[in-house]
Amino acid sequence: MKQSKNIAIIGAGGREHALARKFAQTLTWENVFTLPGNGGIPNSHMVNVNDFEELERFCMCNSVEMIFVGPEQPLAAGIVDYFKGKDIKVFGPDKHSAKLEASKIFAKQFMQKYNIATAGFEIFNNLNDAKYTIAKKLGDLVIKFDGLAAGKGVFVCSTVDEANDALQELETAYGKELDFIIEDKISGDEISIIGFTDGKSIKLLQASQDHKQLLDGDKGPNTGGMGAYSPISGISEDLMQKIQDKIINPTLKGIQAEQMDYKGVIYFGIMVKDAEPYLLEYNVRFGDPETEVLLPALKNDLYEIVTACLSGELDKIKFEFENAYFADIVLASGGYPKSYDKGFEIKGLDDVSKDTLIFHAGTKKEDGKILSSGGRVLNIVCKGKTLNEALENAYNEVNKINFKNMYFRKDIGKRVNKYLISRFNSLKS
Repeated sequence: MKQSKNIAIIGAGGREHALARKFAQTLTWENVFTLPGNGGIPNSHMVNVNDFEELERFCMCNSVEMIFVGPEQPLAAGIVDYFKGKDIKVFGPDKHSAKLEASKIFAKQFMQKYNIATAGFEIFNNLNDAKYTIAKKLGDLVIKFDGLAAGKGVFVCSTVDEANDALQELETAYGKELDFIIEDKISGDEISIIGFTDGKSIKLLQASQDHKQLLDGDKGPNTGGMGAYSPISGISEDLMQKIQDKIINPTLKGIQAEQMDYKGVIYFGIMVKDAEPYLLEYNVRFGDPETEVLLPALKNDLYEIVTACLSGELDKIKFEFENAYFADIVLASGGYPKSYDKGFEIKGLDDVSKDTLIFHAGTKKEDGKILSSGGRVLNIVCKGKTLNEALENAYNEVNKINFKNMYFRKDIGKRVNKYLISRFNSLKS
């Protein structure tokens, strides 16, 4: 049954399109505003979401009762704190809690304090001070800029030269004096575990796997994500229990002990090695492109989940999921994540099957045409009874779409995991 409640989604990418679609299933598109949105999200409005006063005026004029924050920047800037005590509710953690993502140092110290399974680390505030550690570890390490960097502040290194190149990149962007950490490198299977919290409990969606690197075979620079799939068949009950005991439960304990005002989405970036999970990072919002495969699989009313979180009654909600696999292929502009050309007409959007979900990320509408306007342009999402079927369906639909310099990975979902059961075993059923 459609509900007559107005909600505003903050953000402009594929994640926000997936959120808007999910909310519109129960609220209708007329009640779901996306700010600023993009060329493919209905009811998008050009609003400066970093100007909280302008945002408040828009919400008041359009009878918006709730704001769902997609990206991390407004949360880190204190959007929840700004609206506290006002008539408009904001779904997300407050500024202090958002430091779990906004500061790698804060997050690692939190993990250490609450005995959360994670890699060892050292804190630095000067690039020169890191030279000895890099030499001692032979460059086999991870360097993480302390602040927000749009998914591009993490450098996974294997040699001294790679580590020094990472330091040079940081110096070019921020100068020699900056806060960062050097972390022990854990090699294994990276998975995304995303859930909701009302500060009293955490409830998880299905596990998913992102593909962050640009090139096939997990090579090339890190991006915002080139594709994802869900669920992951190889996760055993034993491993999920370890994740619960060693990561999820102590995180909740820490949130409660620190008296954090955290009612929102929480993301656990986890590495699995030798059947043991280690927390790499927190995000305080939905991941992208994971959202594009997680929300279509969720049967529940998303507005009901959000409302339960805000009222502290999340434990009353039982999550239900479709019995299917979902695969997302990201179509990007050639040259991304560095410089790229844009403004190219996207053709074939009307040729895809009716069961295909297209989530716009970097598009704009001009003279009745949809043009590319960002690095990651589109997300093509299909489902199937098996992962192999979902992937085959998605790549078949990708081949119907084209724009100049379009690029996409050809191996999404084809990674053979080291410590999870091989995907090929999961496809036998």
